[in-house]
Amino acid sequence: MDFATLIGLITGIAFVGLGIAQGDDPSIFINIAGLLIVIGGTLSVTLVKFRIASFFTGIKEGFGVAFLESNDNPREIIQLANHLAKIARRNGLLGLEDEPVDNPFFAKGIQLCVDGHPPEFIQKVLVNEMSMSIDRKQLGEKVFRSMAGSAPAFGMIGTLVGLVQMLNNLDDPSKLGPGMAVALLTTLYGSLIAQVFMLPLADKLALKGAELESNMSLITESVLGIQEGLNPTVMDELLETYLPDYLRSGMSMSEEI
Repeated sequence: MDFATLIGLITGIAFVGLGIAQGDDPSIFINIAGLLIVIGGTLSVTLVKFRIASFFTGIKEGFGVAFLESNDNPREIIQLANHLAKIARRNGLLGLEDEPVDNPFFAKGIQLCVDGHPPEFIQKVLVNEMSMSIDRKQLGEKVFRSMAGSAPAFGMIGTLVGLVQMLNNLDDPSKLGPGMAVALLTTLYGSLIAQVFMLPLADKLALKGAELESNMSLITESVLGIQEGLNPTVMDELLETYLPDYLRSGMSMSEEI
């Protein structure tokens, strides 16, 4: 579980709710018509932009990536690559067949080596799979970013609807309040949905997509180095170029910060 995402969403909602609760009647911030305009309009426009299958895939992929913490640590990937490289140099590539590799992408690369495929073929397979995995993650980001852009727009549309209703009933003071409520609350709903939910999730997906690409590139380089029979020390030096400074040898995160 990615607790940063969960804590951020909960505290964001809590602080807004706390501010609303300071008023005499928090229920005045509930307007079904405004919610229908913003949520319904946002979902409708998003469905226009994407295929139905892509929309649901993006939502599923997006929530899965945003709320689940990746188990892939680049330093641990390098340590595993070093271990496998030593075995391959000592026992040959066939010696890797029974070695446990938890990462499915890494395991596939090692299996391709064990099967005796040439490095060009291995690289092509891994790069293609990496590209497809990144595309799936980026689809989630695109869906959420699209909704982040549409929600405030429909908030403004709701505002115009409310103003028209209000101006059309100037002779009936009892209808001015509901019309103004729709006008103001739809703008609030659109901004909250975009800034508290959709845009932060889209940015988190972009960040995790970049991490995924870096880790998969690291694994691809590791597999090719193992297949080539690189010296483990040389391979360590090569693979460490993929690490952020605080993860490199001899440097702690606290020193980097």
